[in-house]
Amino acid sequence: MNFQFEKYQGDGNDFIIFNDREESFPDQDHRLIQNLCDRHFGIGADGLILLRDSGGSDFKMLYFNADGHPSSLCGNGSRCVFAFAKKHQIVGDQGTFETSDGIHKGSITPDDQICIEMADVVEIEKRGTDIFIDTGSPHHIAFVDEVSSVDVKVQGAAIRYGAPYYQAGSNVNFVEKVNENELNIRTYERGVEDETLACGTGAVAAAIAVHFLELTPLNDVNINALGGRLQVSFTPDSGQYKNIQLTGPAVFVFSGNINTE
Repeated sequence: MNFQFEKYQGDGNDFIIFNDREESFPDQDHRLIQNLCDRHFGIGADGLILLRDSGGSDFKMLYFNADGHPSSLCGNGSRCVFAFAKKHQIVGDQGTFETSDGIHKGSITPDDQICIEMADVVEIEKRGTDIFIDTGSPHHIAFVDEVSSVDVKVQGAAIRYGAPYYQAGSNVNFVEKVNENELNIRTYERGVEDETLACGTGAVAAAIAVHFLELTPLNDVNINALGGRLQVSFTPDSGQYKNIQLTGPAVFVFSGNINTE
């Protein structure tokens, strides 16, 4: 079968997106999805997204990692699919969409950034000097003096596959505090099994972690990833975090057609 796709990127975190409201894409074919995401033999992307109809919101987002398997929430992927939905008049400047962890609100800012509202964070774990937070996807946060000196693939894989995560794994973020409202971050993503240029749920986890550890009193933090900048804001509430918003660019790259036969 022939399918039309569009590719989007958010701070270099890139995704193949299909308008699959007829549910005709073979979403059980993990090898196909993996091949499409391959940067040498396929289209190339960190993940693949299917946009489908939802009974309780404007659309539903199904997200697959580059390894071809379904995954948990992707923050930058959510922002990109919202931009895609806006382009195709599925939503206006505001809307809602369904993901693996519930319903999220999305909006387009006056300067054409995409803002999504994340689920509340109700539990944060200290693991030695590091932090673990689930922001829709699991994230291990390790604070370092200088992110540029970290071997992200080697050190990230060691944490991702080590105790207590093992095969289920966790995304791993190396975070450097620049000042009270600015962080540098580099992320190893499970499912990609390598460093990505940005990670939305990782940016949210890092911003909350730095506030939780009282390294900043601010609730509005800029996150510098390799691929660009993201903004995270939240409302602290007795050790929990609510009204979490992730904002950044979501850019159309190109479109095309594939034959899956």
